[in-house]
Amino acid sequence: MSDKLKKNASVIELNLPSRLGYEKVAMNTAASVAKLMGFDEERVEDLKTAVAEACINAMEHGNKLDQALSVGVILSVGPDSLEVKVLDTGSGAPVTHTAPDIDKKMQGEESPRGMGMFLIQALVDEVEWVSSPLTGSYARMVIHLNKTNA
Repeated sequence: MSDKLKKNASVIELNLPSRLGYEKVAMNTAASVAKLMGFDEERVEDLKTAVAEACINAMEHGNKLDQALSVGVILSVGPDSLEVKVLDTGSGAPVTHTAPDIDKKMQGEESPRGMGMFLIQALVDEVEWVSSPLTGSYARMVIHLNKTNA
């Protein structure tokens, strides 16, 4: 962790089993922190959904639901933003991902699954997926206290 982050942020770390349902622990922790920071209810709900989706992706795709593997969640509180990293042991998200065809999904022509990354991008202000074959992968999401329409 950089010295700048240590001086300017509070950090909360969680280690969750790769078992569906435990994403709620991360989701509720992130919501509690966001409320303490002064986020409005709509932004808290966006954050909860994004964190839950990232954790489920990490459990299912990164750790293959292997309960011996954990999903790490690191919340870093900054003066005007909250950063959430969700870490797993997998090889990372596909390099290219296209927006899902909502109409085809609604008509049953495509699987209803596969919306997670698209949803996360729509709900947070910044997102990146980082992969490292030696250490696993992570999703990094940032939500700003005062959202600007840029």
